[in-house]
Amino acid sequence: MIRVRLPDGSRVEQRDGGGLVGLARQWREKGGVPVVALRLAGEVRDLSGPVPDGAEVELVAVGSEAGLEMLRHSTSHVLALAVGRLFPGVKFGIGPAIEAGFYYDFDVPGGLREEDLPRIEEEMRRIVAEDLPFQRTEVSLAEAREMLERSGQGYKLELLGRAEGALSFYRLGEFVDYCRGPHLPRSSDLAAFKLTSLAGSYWLGRVDRPMLQRVYGLAFATQEELDAHLHMLEEAKARDHRVLGRELELYSTHDEFGPGLIFFHPKGGLIRYLIEEFWRTEHLKRGYQMVFTPHMASEAIFRRSGHLEKYADLMYSPMDIDGVPYYIRPMNCPGHILIYQNRPRSYRELPLRLCELGTVYRYEPSGTLHGLLRVRGFTQDDAHIFCTPEQLPAEIEGVLELADFMMKAFGFRYRTFLATRPEKYLGTEEEWDRATAALRAALEKRGLDYEVDEGGGVFYAPKIDIKLADSLGRVELGQGPTIQVDLNLPKRFGITYVGEDNAEHEVIMVHRTVIGSMERFLGNLIEHFAGAFPMWLAPVQVAVIPITDDQRPYAGEVAVRLRQAGLRVEVDDRSEKVGYKIRSATLQKVPYMLIIGKKEVAAGTVALRARLAGDLGSWALERFIERATEEVATKALPEGMAPLE
Repeated sequence: MIRVRLPDGSRVEQRDGGGLVGLARQWREKGGVPVVALRLAGEVRDLSGPVPDGAEVELVAVGSEAGLEMLRHSTSHVLALAVGRLFPGVKFGIGPAIEAGFYYDFDVPGGLREEDLPRIEEEMRRIVAEDLPFQRTEVSLAEAREMLERSGQGYKLELLGRAEGALSFYRLGEFVDYCRGPHLPRSSDLAAFKLTSLAGSYWLGRVDRPMLQRVYGLAFATQEELDAHLHMLEEAKARDHRVLGRELELYSTHDEFGPGLIFFHPKGGLIRYLIEEFWRTEHLKRGYQMVFTPHMASEAIFRRSGHLEKYADLMYSPMDIDGVPYYIRPMNCPGHILIYQNRPRSYRELPLRLCELGTVYRYEPSGTLHGLLRVRGFTQDDAHIFCTPEQLPAEIEGVLELADFMMKAFGFRYRTFLATRPEKYLGTEEEWDRATAALRAALEKRGLDYEVDEGGGVFYAPKIDIKLADSLGRVELGQGPTIQVDLNLPKRFGITYVGEDNAEHEVIMVHRTVIGSMERFLGNLIEHFAGAFPMWLAPVQVAVIPITDDQRPYAGEVAVRLRQAGLRVEVDDRSEKVGYKIRSATLQKVPYMLIIGKKEVAAGTVALRARLAGDLGSWALERFIERATEEVATKALPEGMAPLE
């Protein structure tokens, strides 16, 4: 007899553990959500797996996180079976579930092409209709080797390694895969999937291994959820910062200068300047002090900091200067430490908050470079706080307040994670516990919901990571705000202060960013706003459009008055039709257009057109200036994107 918890929270008793498949079927027939797995002692298992007498199990719904992961992994096996049927001689790599979908790596004689994907997807649908069972078997290592050698599946054979004990294989039709599982009961349990793309992938991610072909796909519990996700992807495609960056003339890259190095054009440079000035203003309000440090340093400093030991593969080759190796910096930390250590420090000077918009350089493989989101030279909004142990909780809370303020100013939602001690770490358990407790206390004092990322800290520090979500709800756009309590560099550099007892004490050092990489933040911001920046960030805030040449003098007067009010203005006095000029300003996503014809000249007014609201009729110029300047001063967000509490 086992006890079973159903997806609605109710409980029943089941005499035969092997009858859970039938129970799940009955549950579905009564209108319940589809059930695809069981959870026993925290572990997700196949629904048909054995259950010990007296156990308590939970039925896992297909729409749950565990259920979706199983569904997506099972879909990758259906993909593999389809490719095996259509392309004899294929060798199989790996096929895991990933966010929103799955992939599988193949070595296909003659290769796959994009135009093969519809045919493969059609075969997958036939497999779903065949209602094939996913069948799990266990074999010894010797049996597994013999099986894979006989089938010629060398990649799978390599994955066996030195595995011990019984190994699990899953059969779906004629496809047999070395796999831990778990899987859906049958292929017919797949509801909604779509193949999306084909890419190259080195076996096991190593450039010295064979290049395989990776087929990507999406899978969801319902067709409605898949359709909604596809719609979101189309919207995301329209927001691609690489396309908008080119169309709006914000930035460019040039391979002849060097891939992954960004050129900000005047409009993009202005947006960056405005963000940086906002950043500086808010930091000065909170007691930070601005510093500037060199872009390169001798090998000795990076050897002492540990960067050569831990990050050599991210650093560029050294330059020989007077016989001494110099590196361009991958981090700003050593420079800030040397400023702190320039003279002895008293506890009365702490906390000391040093901040810098510091440009750093890190090697990224060419295949990973991606517009503004993955680059080789970038500017971090870096800061380091030097404080006493007693001051640490308040300092962390202050960083959280600043990060929250900055993210809401740009309309970003976010999720918060507390990353704890990894398996390999520097320092003592006591130090880690104390630092982690300070991070946790600050999160809880601010009433923030957070998830614990067990073992996710870096080797020298526990940390708080804040993952951004844009206006489409896409989470984890990249590195957002982060706070790290460093347990490494204070010891390496001997960073101390003189306490009230006139003795030296080791300082507490906090690394933090509230924007992260300026380049990545701008890339995320372009996609977040779809290039339609709020008034305060728009490179051109107002386009003045005379209908004919007769209105040019008055248009010039209007532009002068707007500039005097501090607004950024362009006058479009080209000999084009007014509709063409309006369309040009619309494509450039200018927030406001002032149309000027004979009537406006005579009345001393303007015809106002807003980017979002369209035609707003006739306005007195002073009334418009009051509206526009207030919008800039308050850093108002576009309608529907108000910051969330």
